Amino acid sequence: MKKTLYALALIMTLLPFSSCNDDFLDKKPLNEYSGDAVWNDLALMQTFVNNIYNNLPHGFTELMMASLSDESILTFDGGSSNVTKSLITPSDYSVFDPNFGLSGVHPRAWKMSWDWVYKSVRACNLFLQEAEKHTYDNEALKKRLTGEVLFLRAYHYHNLLLMYGGVPIITKAYGLNEDPLVPRNSFEESIRFIADDCDKAAGLLPDTHAGADKGRATKGAALALKARVLLYAASDLYHSQSSWAGSYAHPEFIGYVGGNRAERWQKAKNAAKAVIDLNVYDLYKKEPGASDDVAKNYEQIFLSKETSEDIFVRFFVQNSGEGYNPGRYNNPNGYFGYGGNTPTSQFVDEFQMKDGSAFDWNNPVHKADPYVNREPRFYANILFEGAKWQTRQTGAQTLDPVGVIQVGYYQQADGSFLGGLDTRNSSFAAKEDGTYTGYYLRKFIDPTVNTQFLKQDLPWRFIRYTEVLLSYAEACSELGETAEAQKYVNIVRRRAGLPPISSSGAALREDLRHERKIELMYEDQRYFDIRRWMIAPKVFSTNVQGVDIRYKKGKSKPEYSFVSVRDRAWSDRAYFLPIKLDEINRNSLLIQNPLYN
Repeated sequence: MKKTLYALALIMTLLPFSSCNDDFLDKKPLNEYSGDAVWNDLALMQTFVNNIYNNLPHGFTELMMASLSDESILTFDGGSSNVTKSLITPSDYSVFDPNFGLSGVHPRAWKMSWDWVYKSVRACNLFLQEAEKHTYDNEALKKRLTGEVLFLRAYHYHNLLLMYGGVPIITKAYGLNEDPLVPRNSFEESIRFIADDCDKAAGLLPDTHAGADKGRATKGAALALKARVLLYAASDLYHSQSSWAGSYAHPEFIGYVGGNRAERWQKAKNAAKAVIDLNVYDLYKKEPGASDDVAKNYEQIFLSKETSEDIFVRFFVQNSGEGYNPGRYNNPNGYFGYGGNTPTSQFVDEFQMKDGSAFDWNNPVHKADPYVNREPRFYANILFEGAKWQTRQTGAQTLDPVGVIQVGYYQQADGSFLGGLDTRNSSFAAKEDGTYTGYYLRKFIDPTVNTQFLKQDLPWRFIRYTEVLLSYAEACSELGETAEAQKYVNIVRRRAGLPPISSSGAALREDLRHERKIELMYEDQRYFDIRRWMIAPKVFSTNVQGVDIRYKKGKSKPEYSFVSVRDRAWSDRAYFLPIKLDEINRNSLLIQNPLYN
């Protein structure tokens, strides 16, 4: 047997190819490269690495991970309720199965399942073992690519760890005729492996990249990934197995079974501080001036191709293929969008007032005008009734020449209510794409792009510096270092135009969690945060609410009420995904996660 590599655009997969002695059949196809050719050519090796990058799941898909948490709902559901009602089983992965409902990769699937991620792990292992066998004229490039692949292996394993707990640590590329019957490693071993790969990668990678290499892994990316993993590892979920998994016989797969938790918080703190001490990154416009539009400053973090706080990003172009079209996916139906991942009313209520106090519907002043005097990030992240947005497309401009969000209902002379242009009762737009919650997503969406016809080309930020600052503050707080925690969370709040916090103890913990919730909304953090903090049972104990806005005839101000728009439910088994039944049947050494048997 001889190996061949199929290279089509940036997609490369090693496949076996049978040869025979017949000269006609043994001719080399023009679109293939032999394995030796690939591993002797750094340009081809770099293309191979590109594909491993491409397999990382980004957040600009039709179903955002926010809609698998309490941040939002997918308007047309698309299987997302199977997650938010804890219905995932070993034989039905729903949206976590890349092929659910289709013969190809589903645009709504979250590519974090066991089988999908291990394909990328195998590609990393194949690169590392082949690169080690060869010498090159450009050893510096080999070194850099090796660092990138170690980082990518760590990133893919971190996805596995967060979804499953301890998983089999595989460091070789098994062939098609080999049966990798390996047991799960413990959670602690998995954490150590990922952290070690991050350290190795950091030692091989540059601080920055320039030109076409921007977006590739850097030393800071490797250290920031390590900081994230160690922060998660120190959290409640991984030290409280008996409180939810009952008599599960293998608690070592889902958390620590010994050791010192304070030491874990210290390691998380040190890892985050190592990124800070690189002095490579800084908050974008961290010191707003008196005349600054703070909401605009924050909005521009996500509407810019590059900022000072970017640590690891994925770039796109306007002709990016299926699975990338965040503007069309999430714009209101009255702008020919799909109205996809709409913020829940409960989440929107979490945005504070501009003075830092909590918003409260029971406060008559707040309820009379709920969308005024809110903190700047509210206006950068949320589209609400009356918010100024894009100029309407042809056909709607006569109905709305200004371009403001219309999610309210207006009473007619006969007592009935006519829905605004962006409702499910719109006189203009596709009703099925209208919001149930009374809100739409503004964050990430470029208002200068007509999403009916064009895709935007803004990057997805896997890791940005703000996360590192918040992680550092959280670790400091858990270690009792109150002043240090306050200092770093207030750096983030100052950029957001909010007053500093001065709380301590349990109140500081809640303040930090709130800040992380708002600052990192829709950035694929919340799904894991509500699990690691073990607040998911509370979060999912109530159904998703939407705000119902009614303009009574003759009244200048609307009335607000609330409706239940989607059921939610929690089962403790949903702290982790189950291992697929097919995998269990294939590998008798695997042990299922708790509460799935």
